[in-house]
Amino acid sequence: NIESDSVGVNRGADMRIAVFIDYWNFQLTLNQKVAAMRGVSEARVKINWKDLGQILAKESCRILAVDGAALSYQGCYVYTSFNPSTEEGRKFKTWVNNWLDRQPGMNVQIRERRRKGAQRCPVCHKEITHCPHDGCGQPIVATEEKGVDTYLVTDLLRLGLSNSYDAAVLGSLDADMVPAVEYIQSTGKKVVQAGFPPQGTTLATECWGSFDVLGLLQQIERP
Repeated sequence: NIESDSVGVNRGADMRIAVFIDYWNFQLTLNQKVAAMRGVSEARVKINWKDLGQILAKESCRILAVDGAALSYQGCYVYTSFNPSTEEGRKFKTWVNNWLDRQPGMNVQIRERRRKGAQRCPVCHKEITHCPHDGCGQPIVATEEKGVDTYLVTDLLRLGLSNSYDAAVLGSLDADMVPAVEYIQSTGKKVVQAGFPPQGTTLATECWGSFDVLGLLQQIERP
């Protein structure tokens, strides 16, 4: 027989956990937090992406009051974007397609960033196309993600409604995901936020529970 504990988590059966990560939201926030923690102006944390999903899934077992031995890892779904106009962006796409997406249990959706319209001066309303600072004057070319969050939410709902997981770990701070979290949890699934408090409080409040990714830094950072 399957018995339920005081927080409603089934015991006696595997807990199927899938991990969903907004790549740039996760990476850039981690960079900022680590830079502040180490007292430096900036940091680029080299994440152990090969094992990240399993690390986060295992930590979520503590929040869900599930024995780690009952964890049935259902894979890591990563959503990201690249700038096709830069060499760095093209190299990133190659790394994602040729390495990251080929790791066991890793499923990656990558989308091309779109050029963002020029900002306008709030007084004269003319476009600001070049840097106004003395000695610079370089063209300002900004890009933005389109559809990345939509793909994450779609998979969170699609896989949940097809009963592909019992609980999901969500590596994001985006409050726009609250409606999807509310809905999928109304079906009996649970969502745990892998977050960076105090940021992302709105999303964390709606999730079943949350944990601080910085507490796992030694595990997820590559040398």
